[in-house]
Amino acid sequence: MKKISIILFWFPVLLIAQDKIEGVVLEANSENERIGLSGANVYWLNSPLGTITQEDGTFTIPYDPKYNKLVISYIGFSTDTLTINSPRKVNHTLQPSNQLDEVVVEQKKEAVEKAFFSAQNVVTVNSEELLKAACCNLSESFETNPAIDVNFNDALTGTKQIQMLGLTSPYLLITQENIPMVRGASQAYGLTFTPGTWVESIQITKGAGSVTNGYESISGQINTELQKPLSDVPVFVNGYANLNGRLELNTHLNTKLSDKWSTGFYIHGNRRDVEVDNNDDGFLDIPLANQINVMNRWQYQNPETGWVSFINLRFLNDEKQVGQADFNPDTDRFTTNAWGSEIDTRRFDSSVKLGYVFPQLPFQSFGFQASYSNHAQDSFYGFNVYDIDHESIYSNFLFNSIIGNTKHKFTTGLSFAYDGYEELVNTQQFSRTDQSLGAFFEYSYTNLEKLSLTAGLRLDTHNRLGTFFTPRLHVRYTPWERGSLRASFGLGRRAANIFAENQKLFASSRIIQLDGNGGNVYGFDAEKAVNFGFGFLQKFTWLNRPGSFSVDFYRTDFQNQVVVDWENPNEVRFSNLDGESFANSLQVEVNHEVLPNVELRMAYKYYDVETTYQTGLLQRPLQAQHRYFANVGYNTTPKENGSQWRFDYTLHALGRQRLPSTASNSVEFQLGDFAEGYSLMNAQVTRVFSPKFELYLGGENLTAVRQDNPVLGAQDPFGPNFDTSIVFAPILGRMVYMGFRFKS
Repeated sequence: MKKISIILFWFPVLLIAQDKIEGVVLEANSENERIGLSGANVYWLNSPLGTITQEDGTFTIPYDPKYNKLVISYIGFSTDTLTINSPRKVNHTLQPSNQLDEVVVEQKKEAVEKAFFSAQNVVTVNSEELLKAACCNLSESFETNPAIDVNFNDALTGTKQIQMLGLTSPYLLITQENIPMVRGASQAYGLTFTPGTWVESIQITKGAGSVTNGYESISGQINTELQKPLSDVPVFVNGYANLNGRLELNTHLNTKLSDKWSTGFYIHGNRRDVEVDNNDDGFLDIPLANQINVMNRWQYQNPETGWVSFINLRFLNDEKQVGQADFNPDTDRFTTNAWGSEIDTRRFDSSVKLGYVFPQLPFQSFGFQASYSNHAQDSFYGFNVYDIDHESIYSNFLFNSIIGNTKHKFTTGLSFAYDGYEELVNTQQFSRTDQSLGAFFEYSYTNLEKLSLTAGLRLDTHNRLGTFFTPRLHVRYTPWERGSLRASFGLGRRAANIFAENQKLFASSRIIQLDGNGGNVYGFDAEKAVNFGFGFLQKFTWLNRPGSFSVDFYRTDFQNQVVVDWENPNEVRFSNLDGESFANSLQVEVNHEVLPNVELRMAYKYYDVETTYQTGLLQRPLQAQHRYFANVGYNTTPKENGSQWRFDYTLHALGRQRLPSTASNSVEFQLGDFAEGYSLMNAQVTRVFSPKFELYLGGENLTAVRQDNPVLGAQDPFGPNFDTSIVFAPILGRMVYMGFRFKS
């Protein structure tokens, strides 16, 4: 009787499996072993049906008798096309493209891929896209993609701040391989701590993210996948230099230790010791800097038993000196001889990921993630001192399985987080410990032909935020061929780290005012917001070449927010929201291969971002309401020896931006109500000599657009009108760079 029950249980699954193709995509290494290939494209030729492989290389795709050519592709591997005339299991091995004399079908993997079948609005930026610009670090990896806005943070440090859906990075969940990374003490400079060459791909999720990654995501999530020792080349070297004195070297050394273990050493160093003051205001346009960044990465993979594991160890030392060109920290620190600042950061990271796929049940798996980091920053800005020590522990356990059949999947698990902060703000100490324990359940329904749905709920108990629920919902519907409609809704909460997130305000003469209401975080209540949105994606073929059109709208409504009010030029005031605060974001984008090997990407974005300040409901300062984007890329057809040319051009056009009020300043220190719009142009040319070696030459801000007075009161930096935080345009001017890439 028990045997009959088992057969009856699996009978519906077997029926459903008749209209599906299930299988696994593998890669062959030098030992001729077969290893699951994660992220490979699997799709029916000339159809809207497609998917990508899971972490263990498995996939499921609907079977339709109208199509019989199944294409399997992955960058760096030969694209294969299989003839499938009936539902069956597929076990296929891809070969590296440089090991084949003949390729059956060539299918280019898109450098930027918009998820068509996923319920979430996900944009994947692959390594090919990252090569279009120098991408010295993660903050510089979004210049050729309209999903993320890159803004200038201040007039001193040269750091860039990213925004999505009209909100700054603290409202994004920034993860590294789905482990929270840029948060807390690293919020201001953390994006510069991940070298661009370490990045394998970036997944950008618009709107509230998955409940499996926590409750902090409000406007979206950015997840970075790092290079894997097993799939990365044994030796990679990248050298970079620009005319403004920045030198950089990246080296990857990967070794296969056994048939299951691989390890990689990733070494990054950059240095700038050339003083640059192109606008002659006496202040350095970019900091003097020195960074050493070393990571050791271990990978274990055993497809026979279903175990996969990654271990990361990283140490970073980052030093910056900014301020007046004649500032000498040995003699001028905390004196009025010259105004200067130093920001020294030491950081240690470690993480482990462990996954297991049940061999007899490939749809069922569990995973465990854990990380520990210690971040210590010592800094001063003139007479202002800001030191922060942040110790963080994070763990997440997940279990994945199905309900009845593979159309109905679920993920459930537990997470724990600990954050200990020690801060010194001038003479005042701030200490706090945050602890949270959460449980989550996420259900996914997938019918690739018509409907996909992901609904999640998590319950967290936090020693400062209390006990609360976080619901998330994502829906995707296909109304017609090659069209995809999406909608999403979600709640998000976070504890604002007001000093770490607003360090640029220390580089001014503003007085810091805290108008707390007795809350548990610096005297403030936790931030809470609702995000919802709609999107449409239509793929098309015009002139026998592929393209896509997309439009999406998102709105974020804050139920509570820590408002940073700097409408009074003499102070910066932190307070709980008393009124409205919202962000509306509309984006329209068109991508098309306009000519053979010529790809055009254009986008328009409109932002309506308003917050209630002491003086009323105002448009958020330094936020352009209108932004335009265009990118053109052209690659010549590779020759037999692998040589080719690559050309890339990007245009960013920003409309006018509202400036924080300076009306109470004396006339010579007053700015207008708005800063006029401007355009930025970047370009890069790459010469690939062989699969092993290439040179690149590029430029940023080619028209040399510069803000006239980025440092207000530069003549008297210890006076009442000194301010380096009102920055709306480039400071440096034109920047030309060159570099090389070598791999073997």
